[in-house]
Amino acid sequence: MIVSTLCYLERDGQYLMLLRNKKKNDVNEGKWIAPGGKAEPGESPEECVIREVFEETGLSVEKLRMRGILTFSSEGWEDEYIFVFTAAEFSGELTECNEGELKWIDKKMIPNLNLWEGDRVFLKLLIDDGPFFSLKLSYRGDQLAEAKLSTY
Repeated sequence: MIVSTLCYLERDGQYLMLLRNKKKNDVNEGKWIAPGGKAEPGESPEECVIREVFEETGLSVEKLRMRGILTFSSEGWEDEYIFVFTAAEFSGELTECNEGELKWIDKKMIPNLNLWEGDRVFLKLLIDDGPFFSLKLSYRGDQLAEAKLSTY
């Protein structure tokens, strides 16, 4: 089981989004996602997301809010737990990302982006400041086959 993270940085009604358009053979190519990535051995989800956000954006997260956990499965891929965070407190200067283009996007415009279908489910909860969630997403290829949402 892979452990990874996502962090939606917030400012002025916007999220910092990453258009994945620079890596070759990227499963997320052409999709808008949040900064984040895979945990290294011995790393907690919080340590992972702080490191990944800094590596991808140059920004240092000062206060995290864990919003939910995704259980991701897809044929041909190892199952993955993805810890989803938001952060409104961070510092530093935004730098260029080697995985894609970073852009501040108004939260109201997020649903119009090219997103994974399952991301739409939990992004609505984030944007509406909804409860903590656990969401199981099962894909067949690029198609969402199942989404099971629990809120707490």
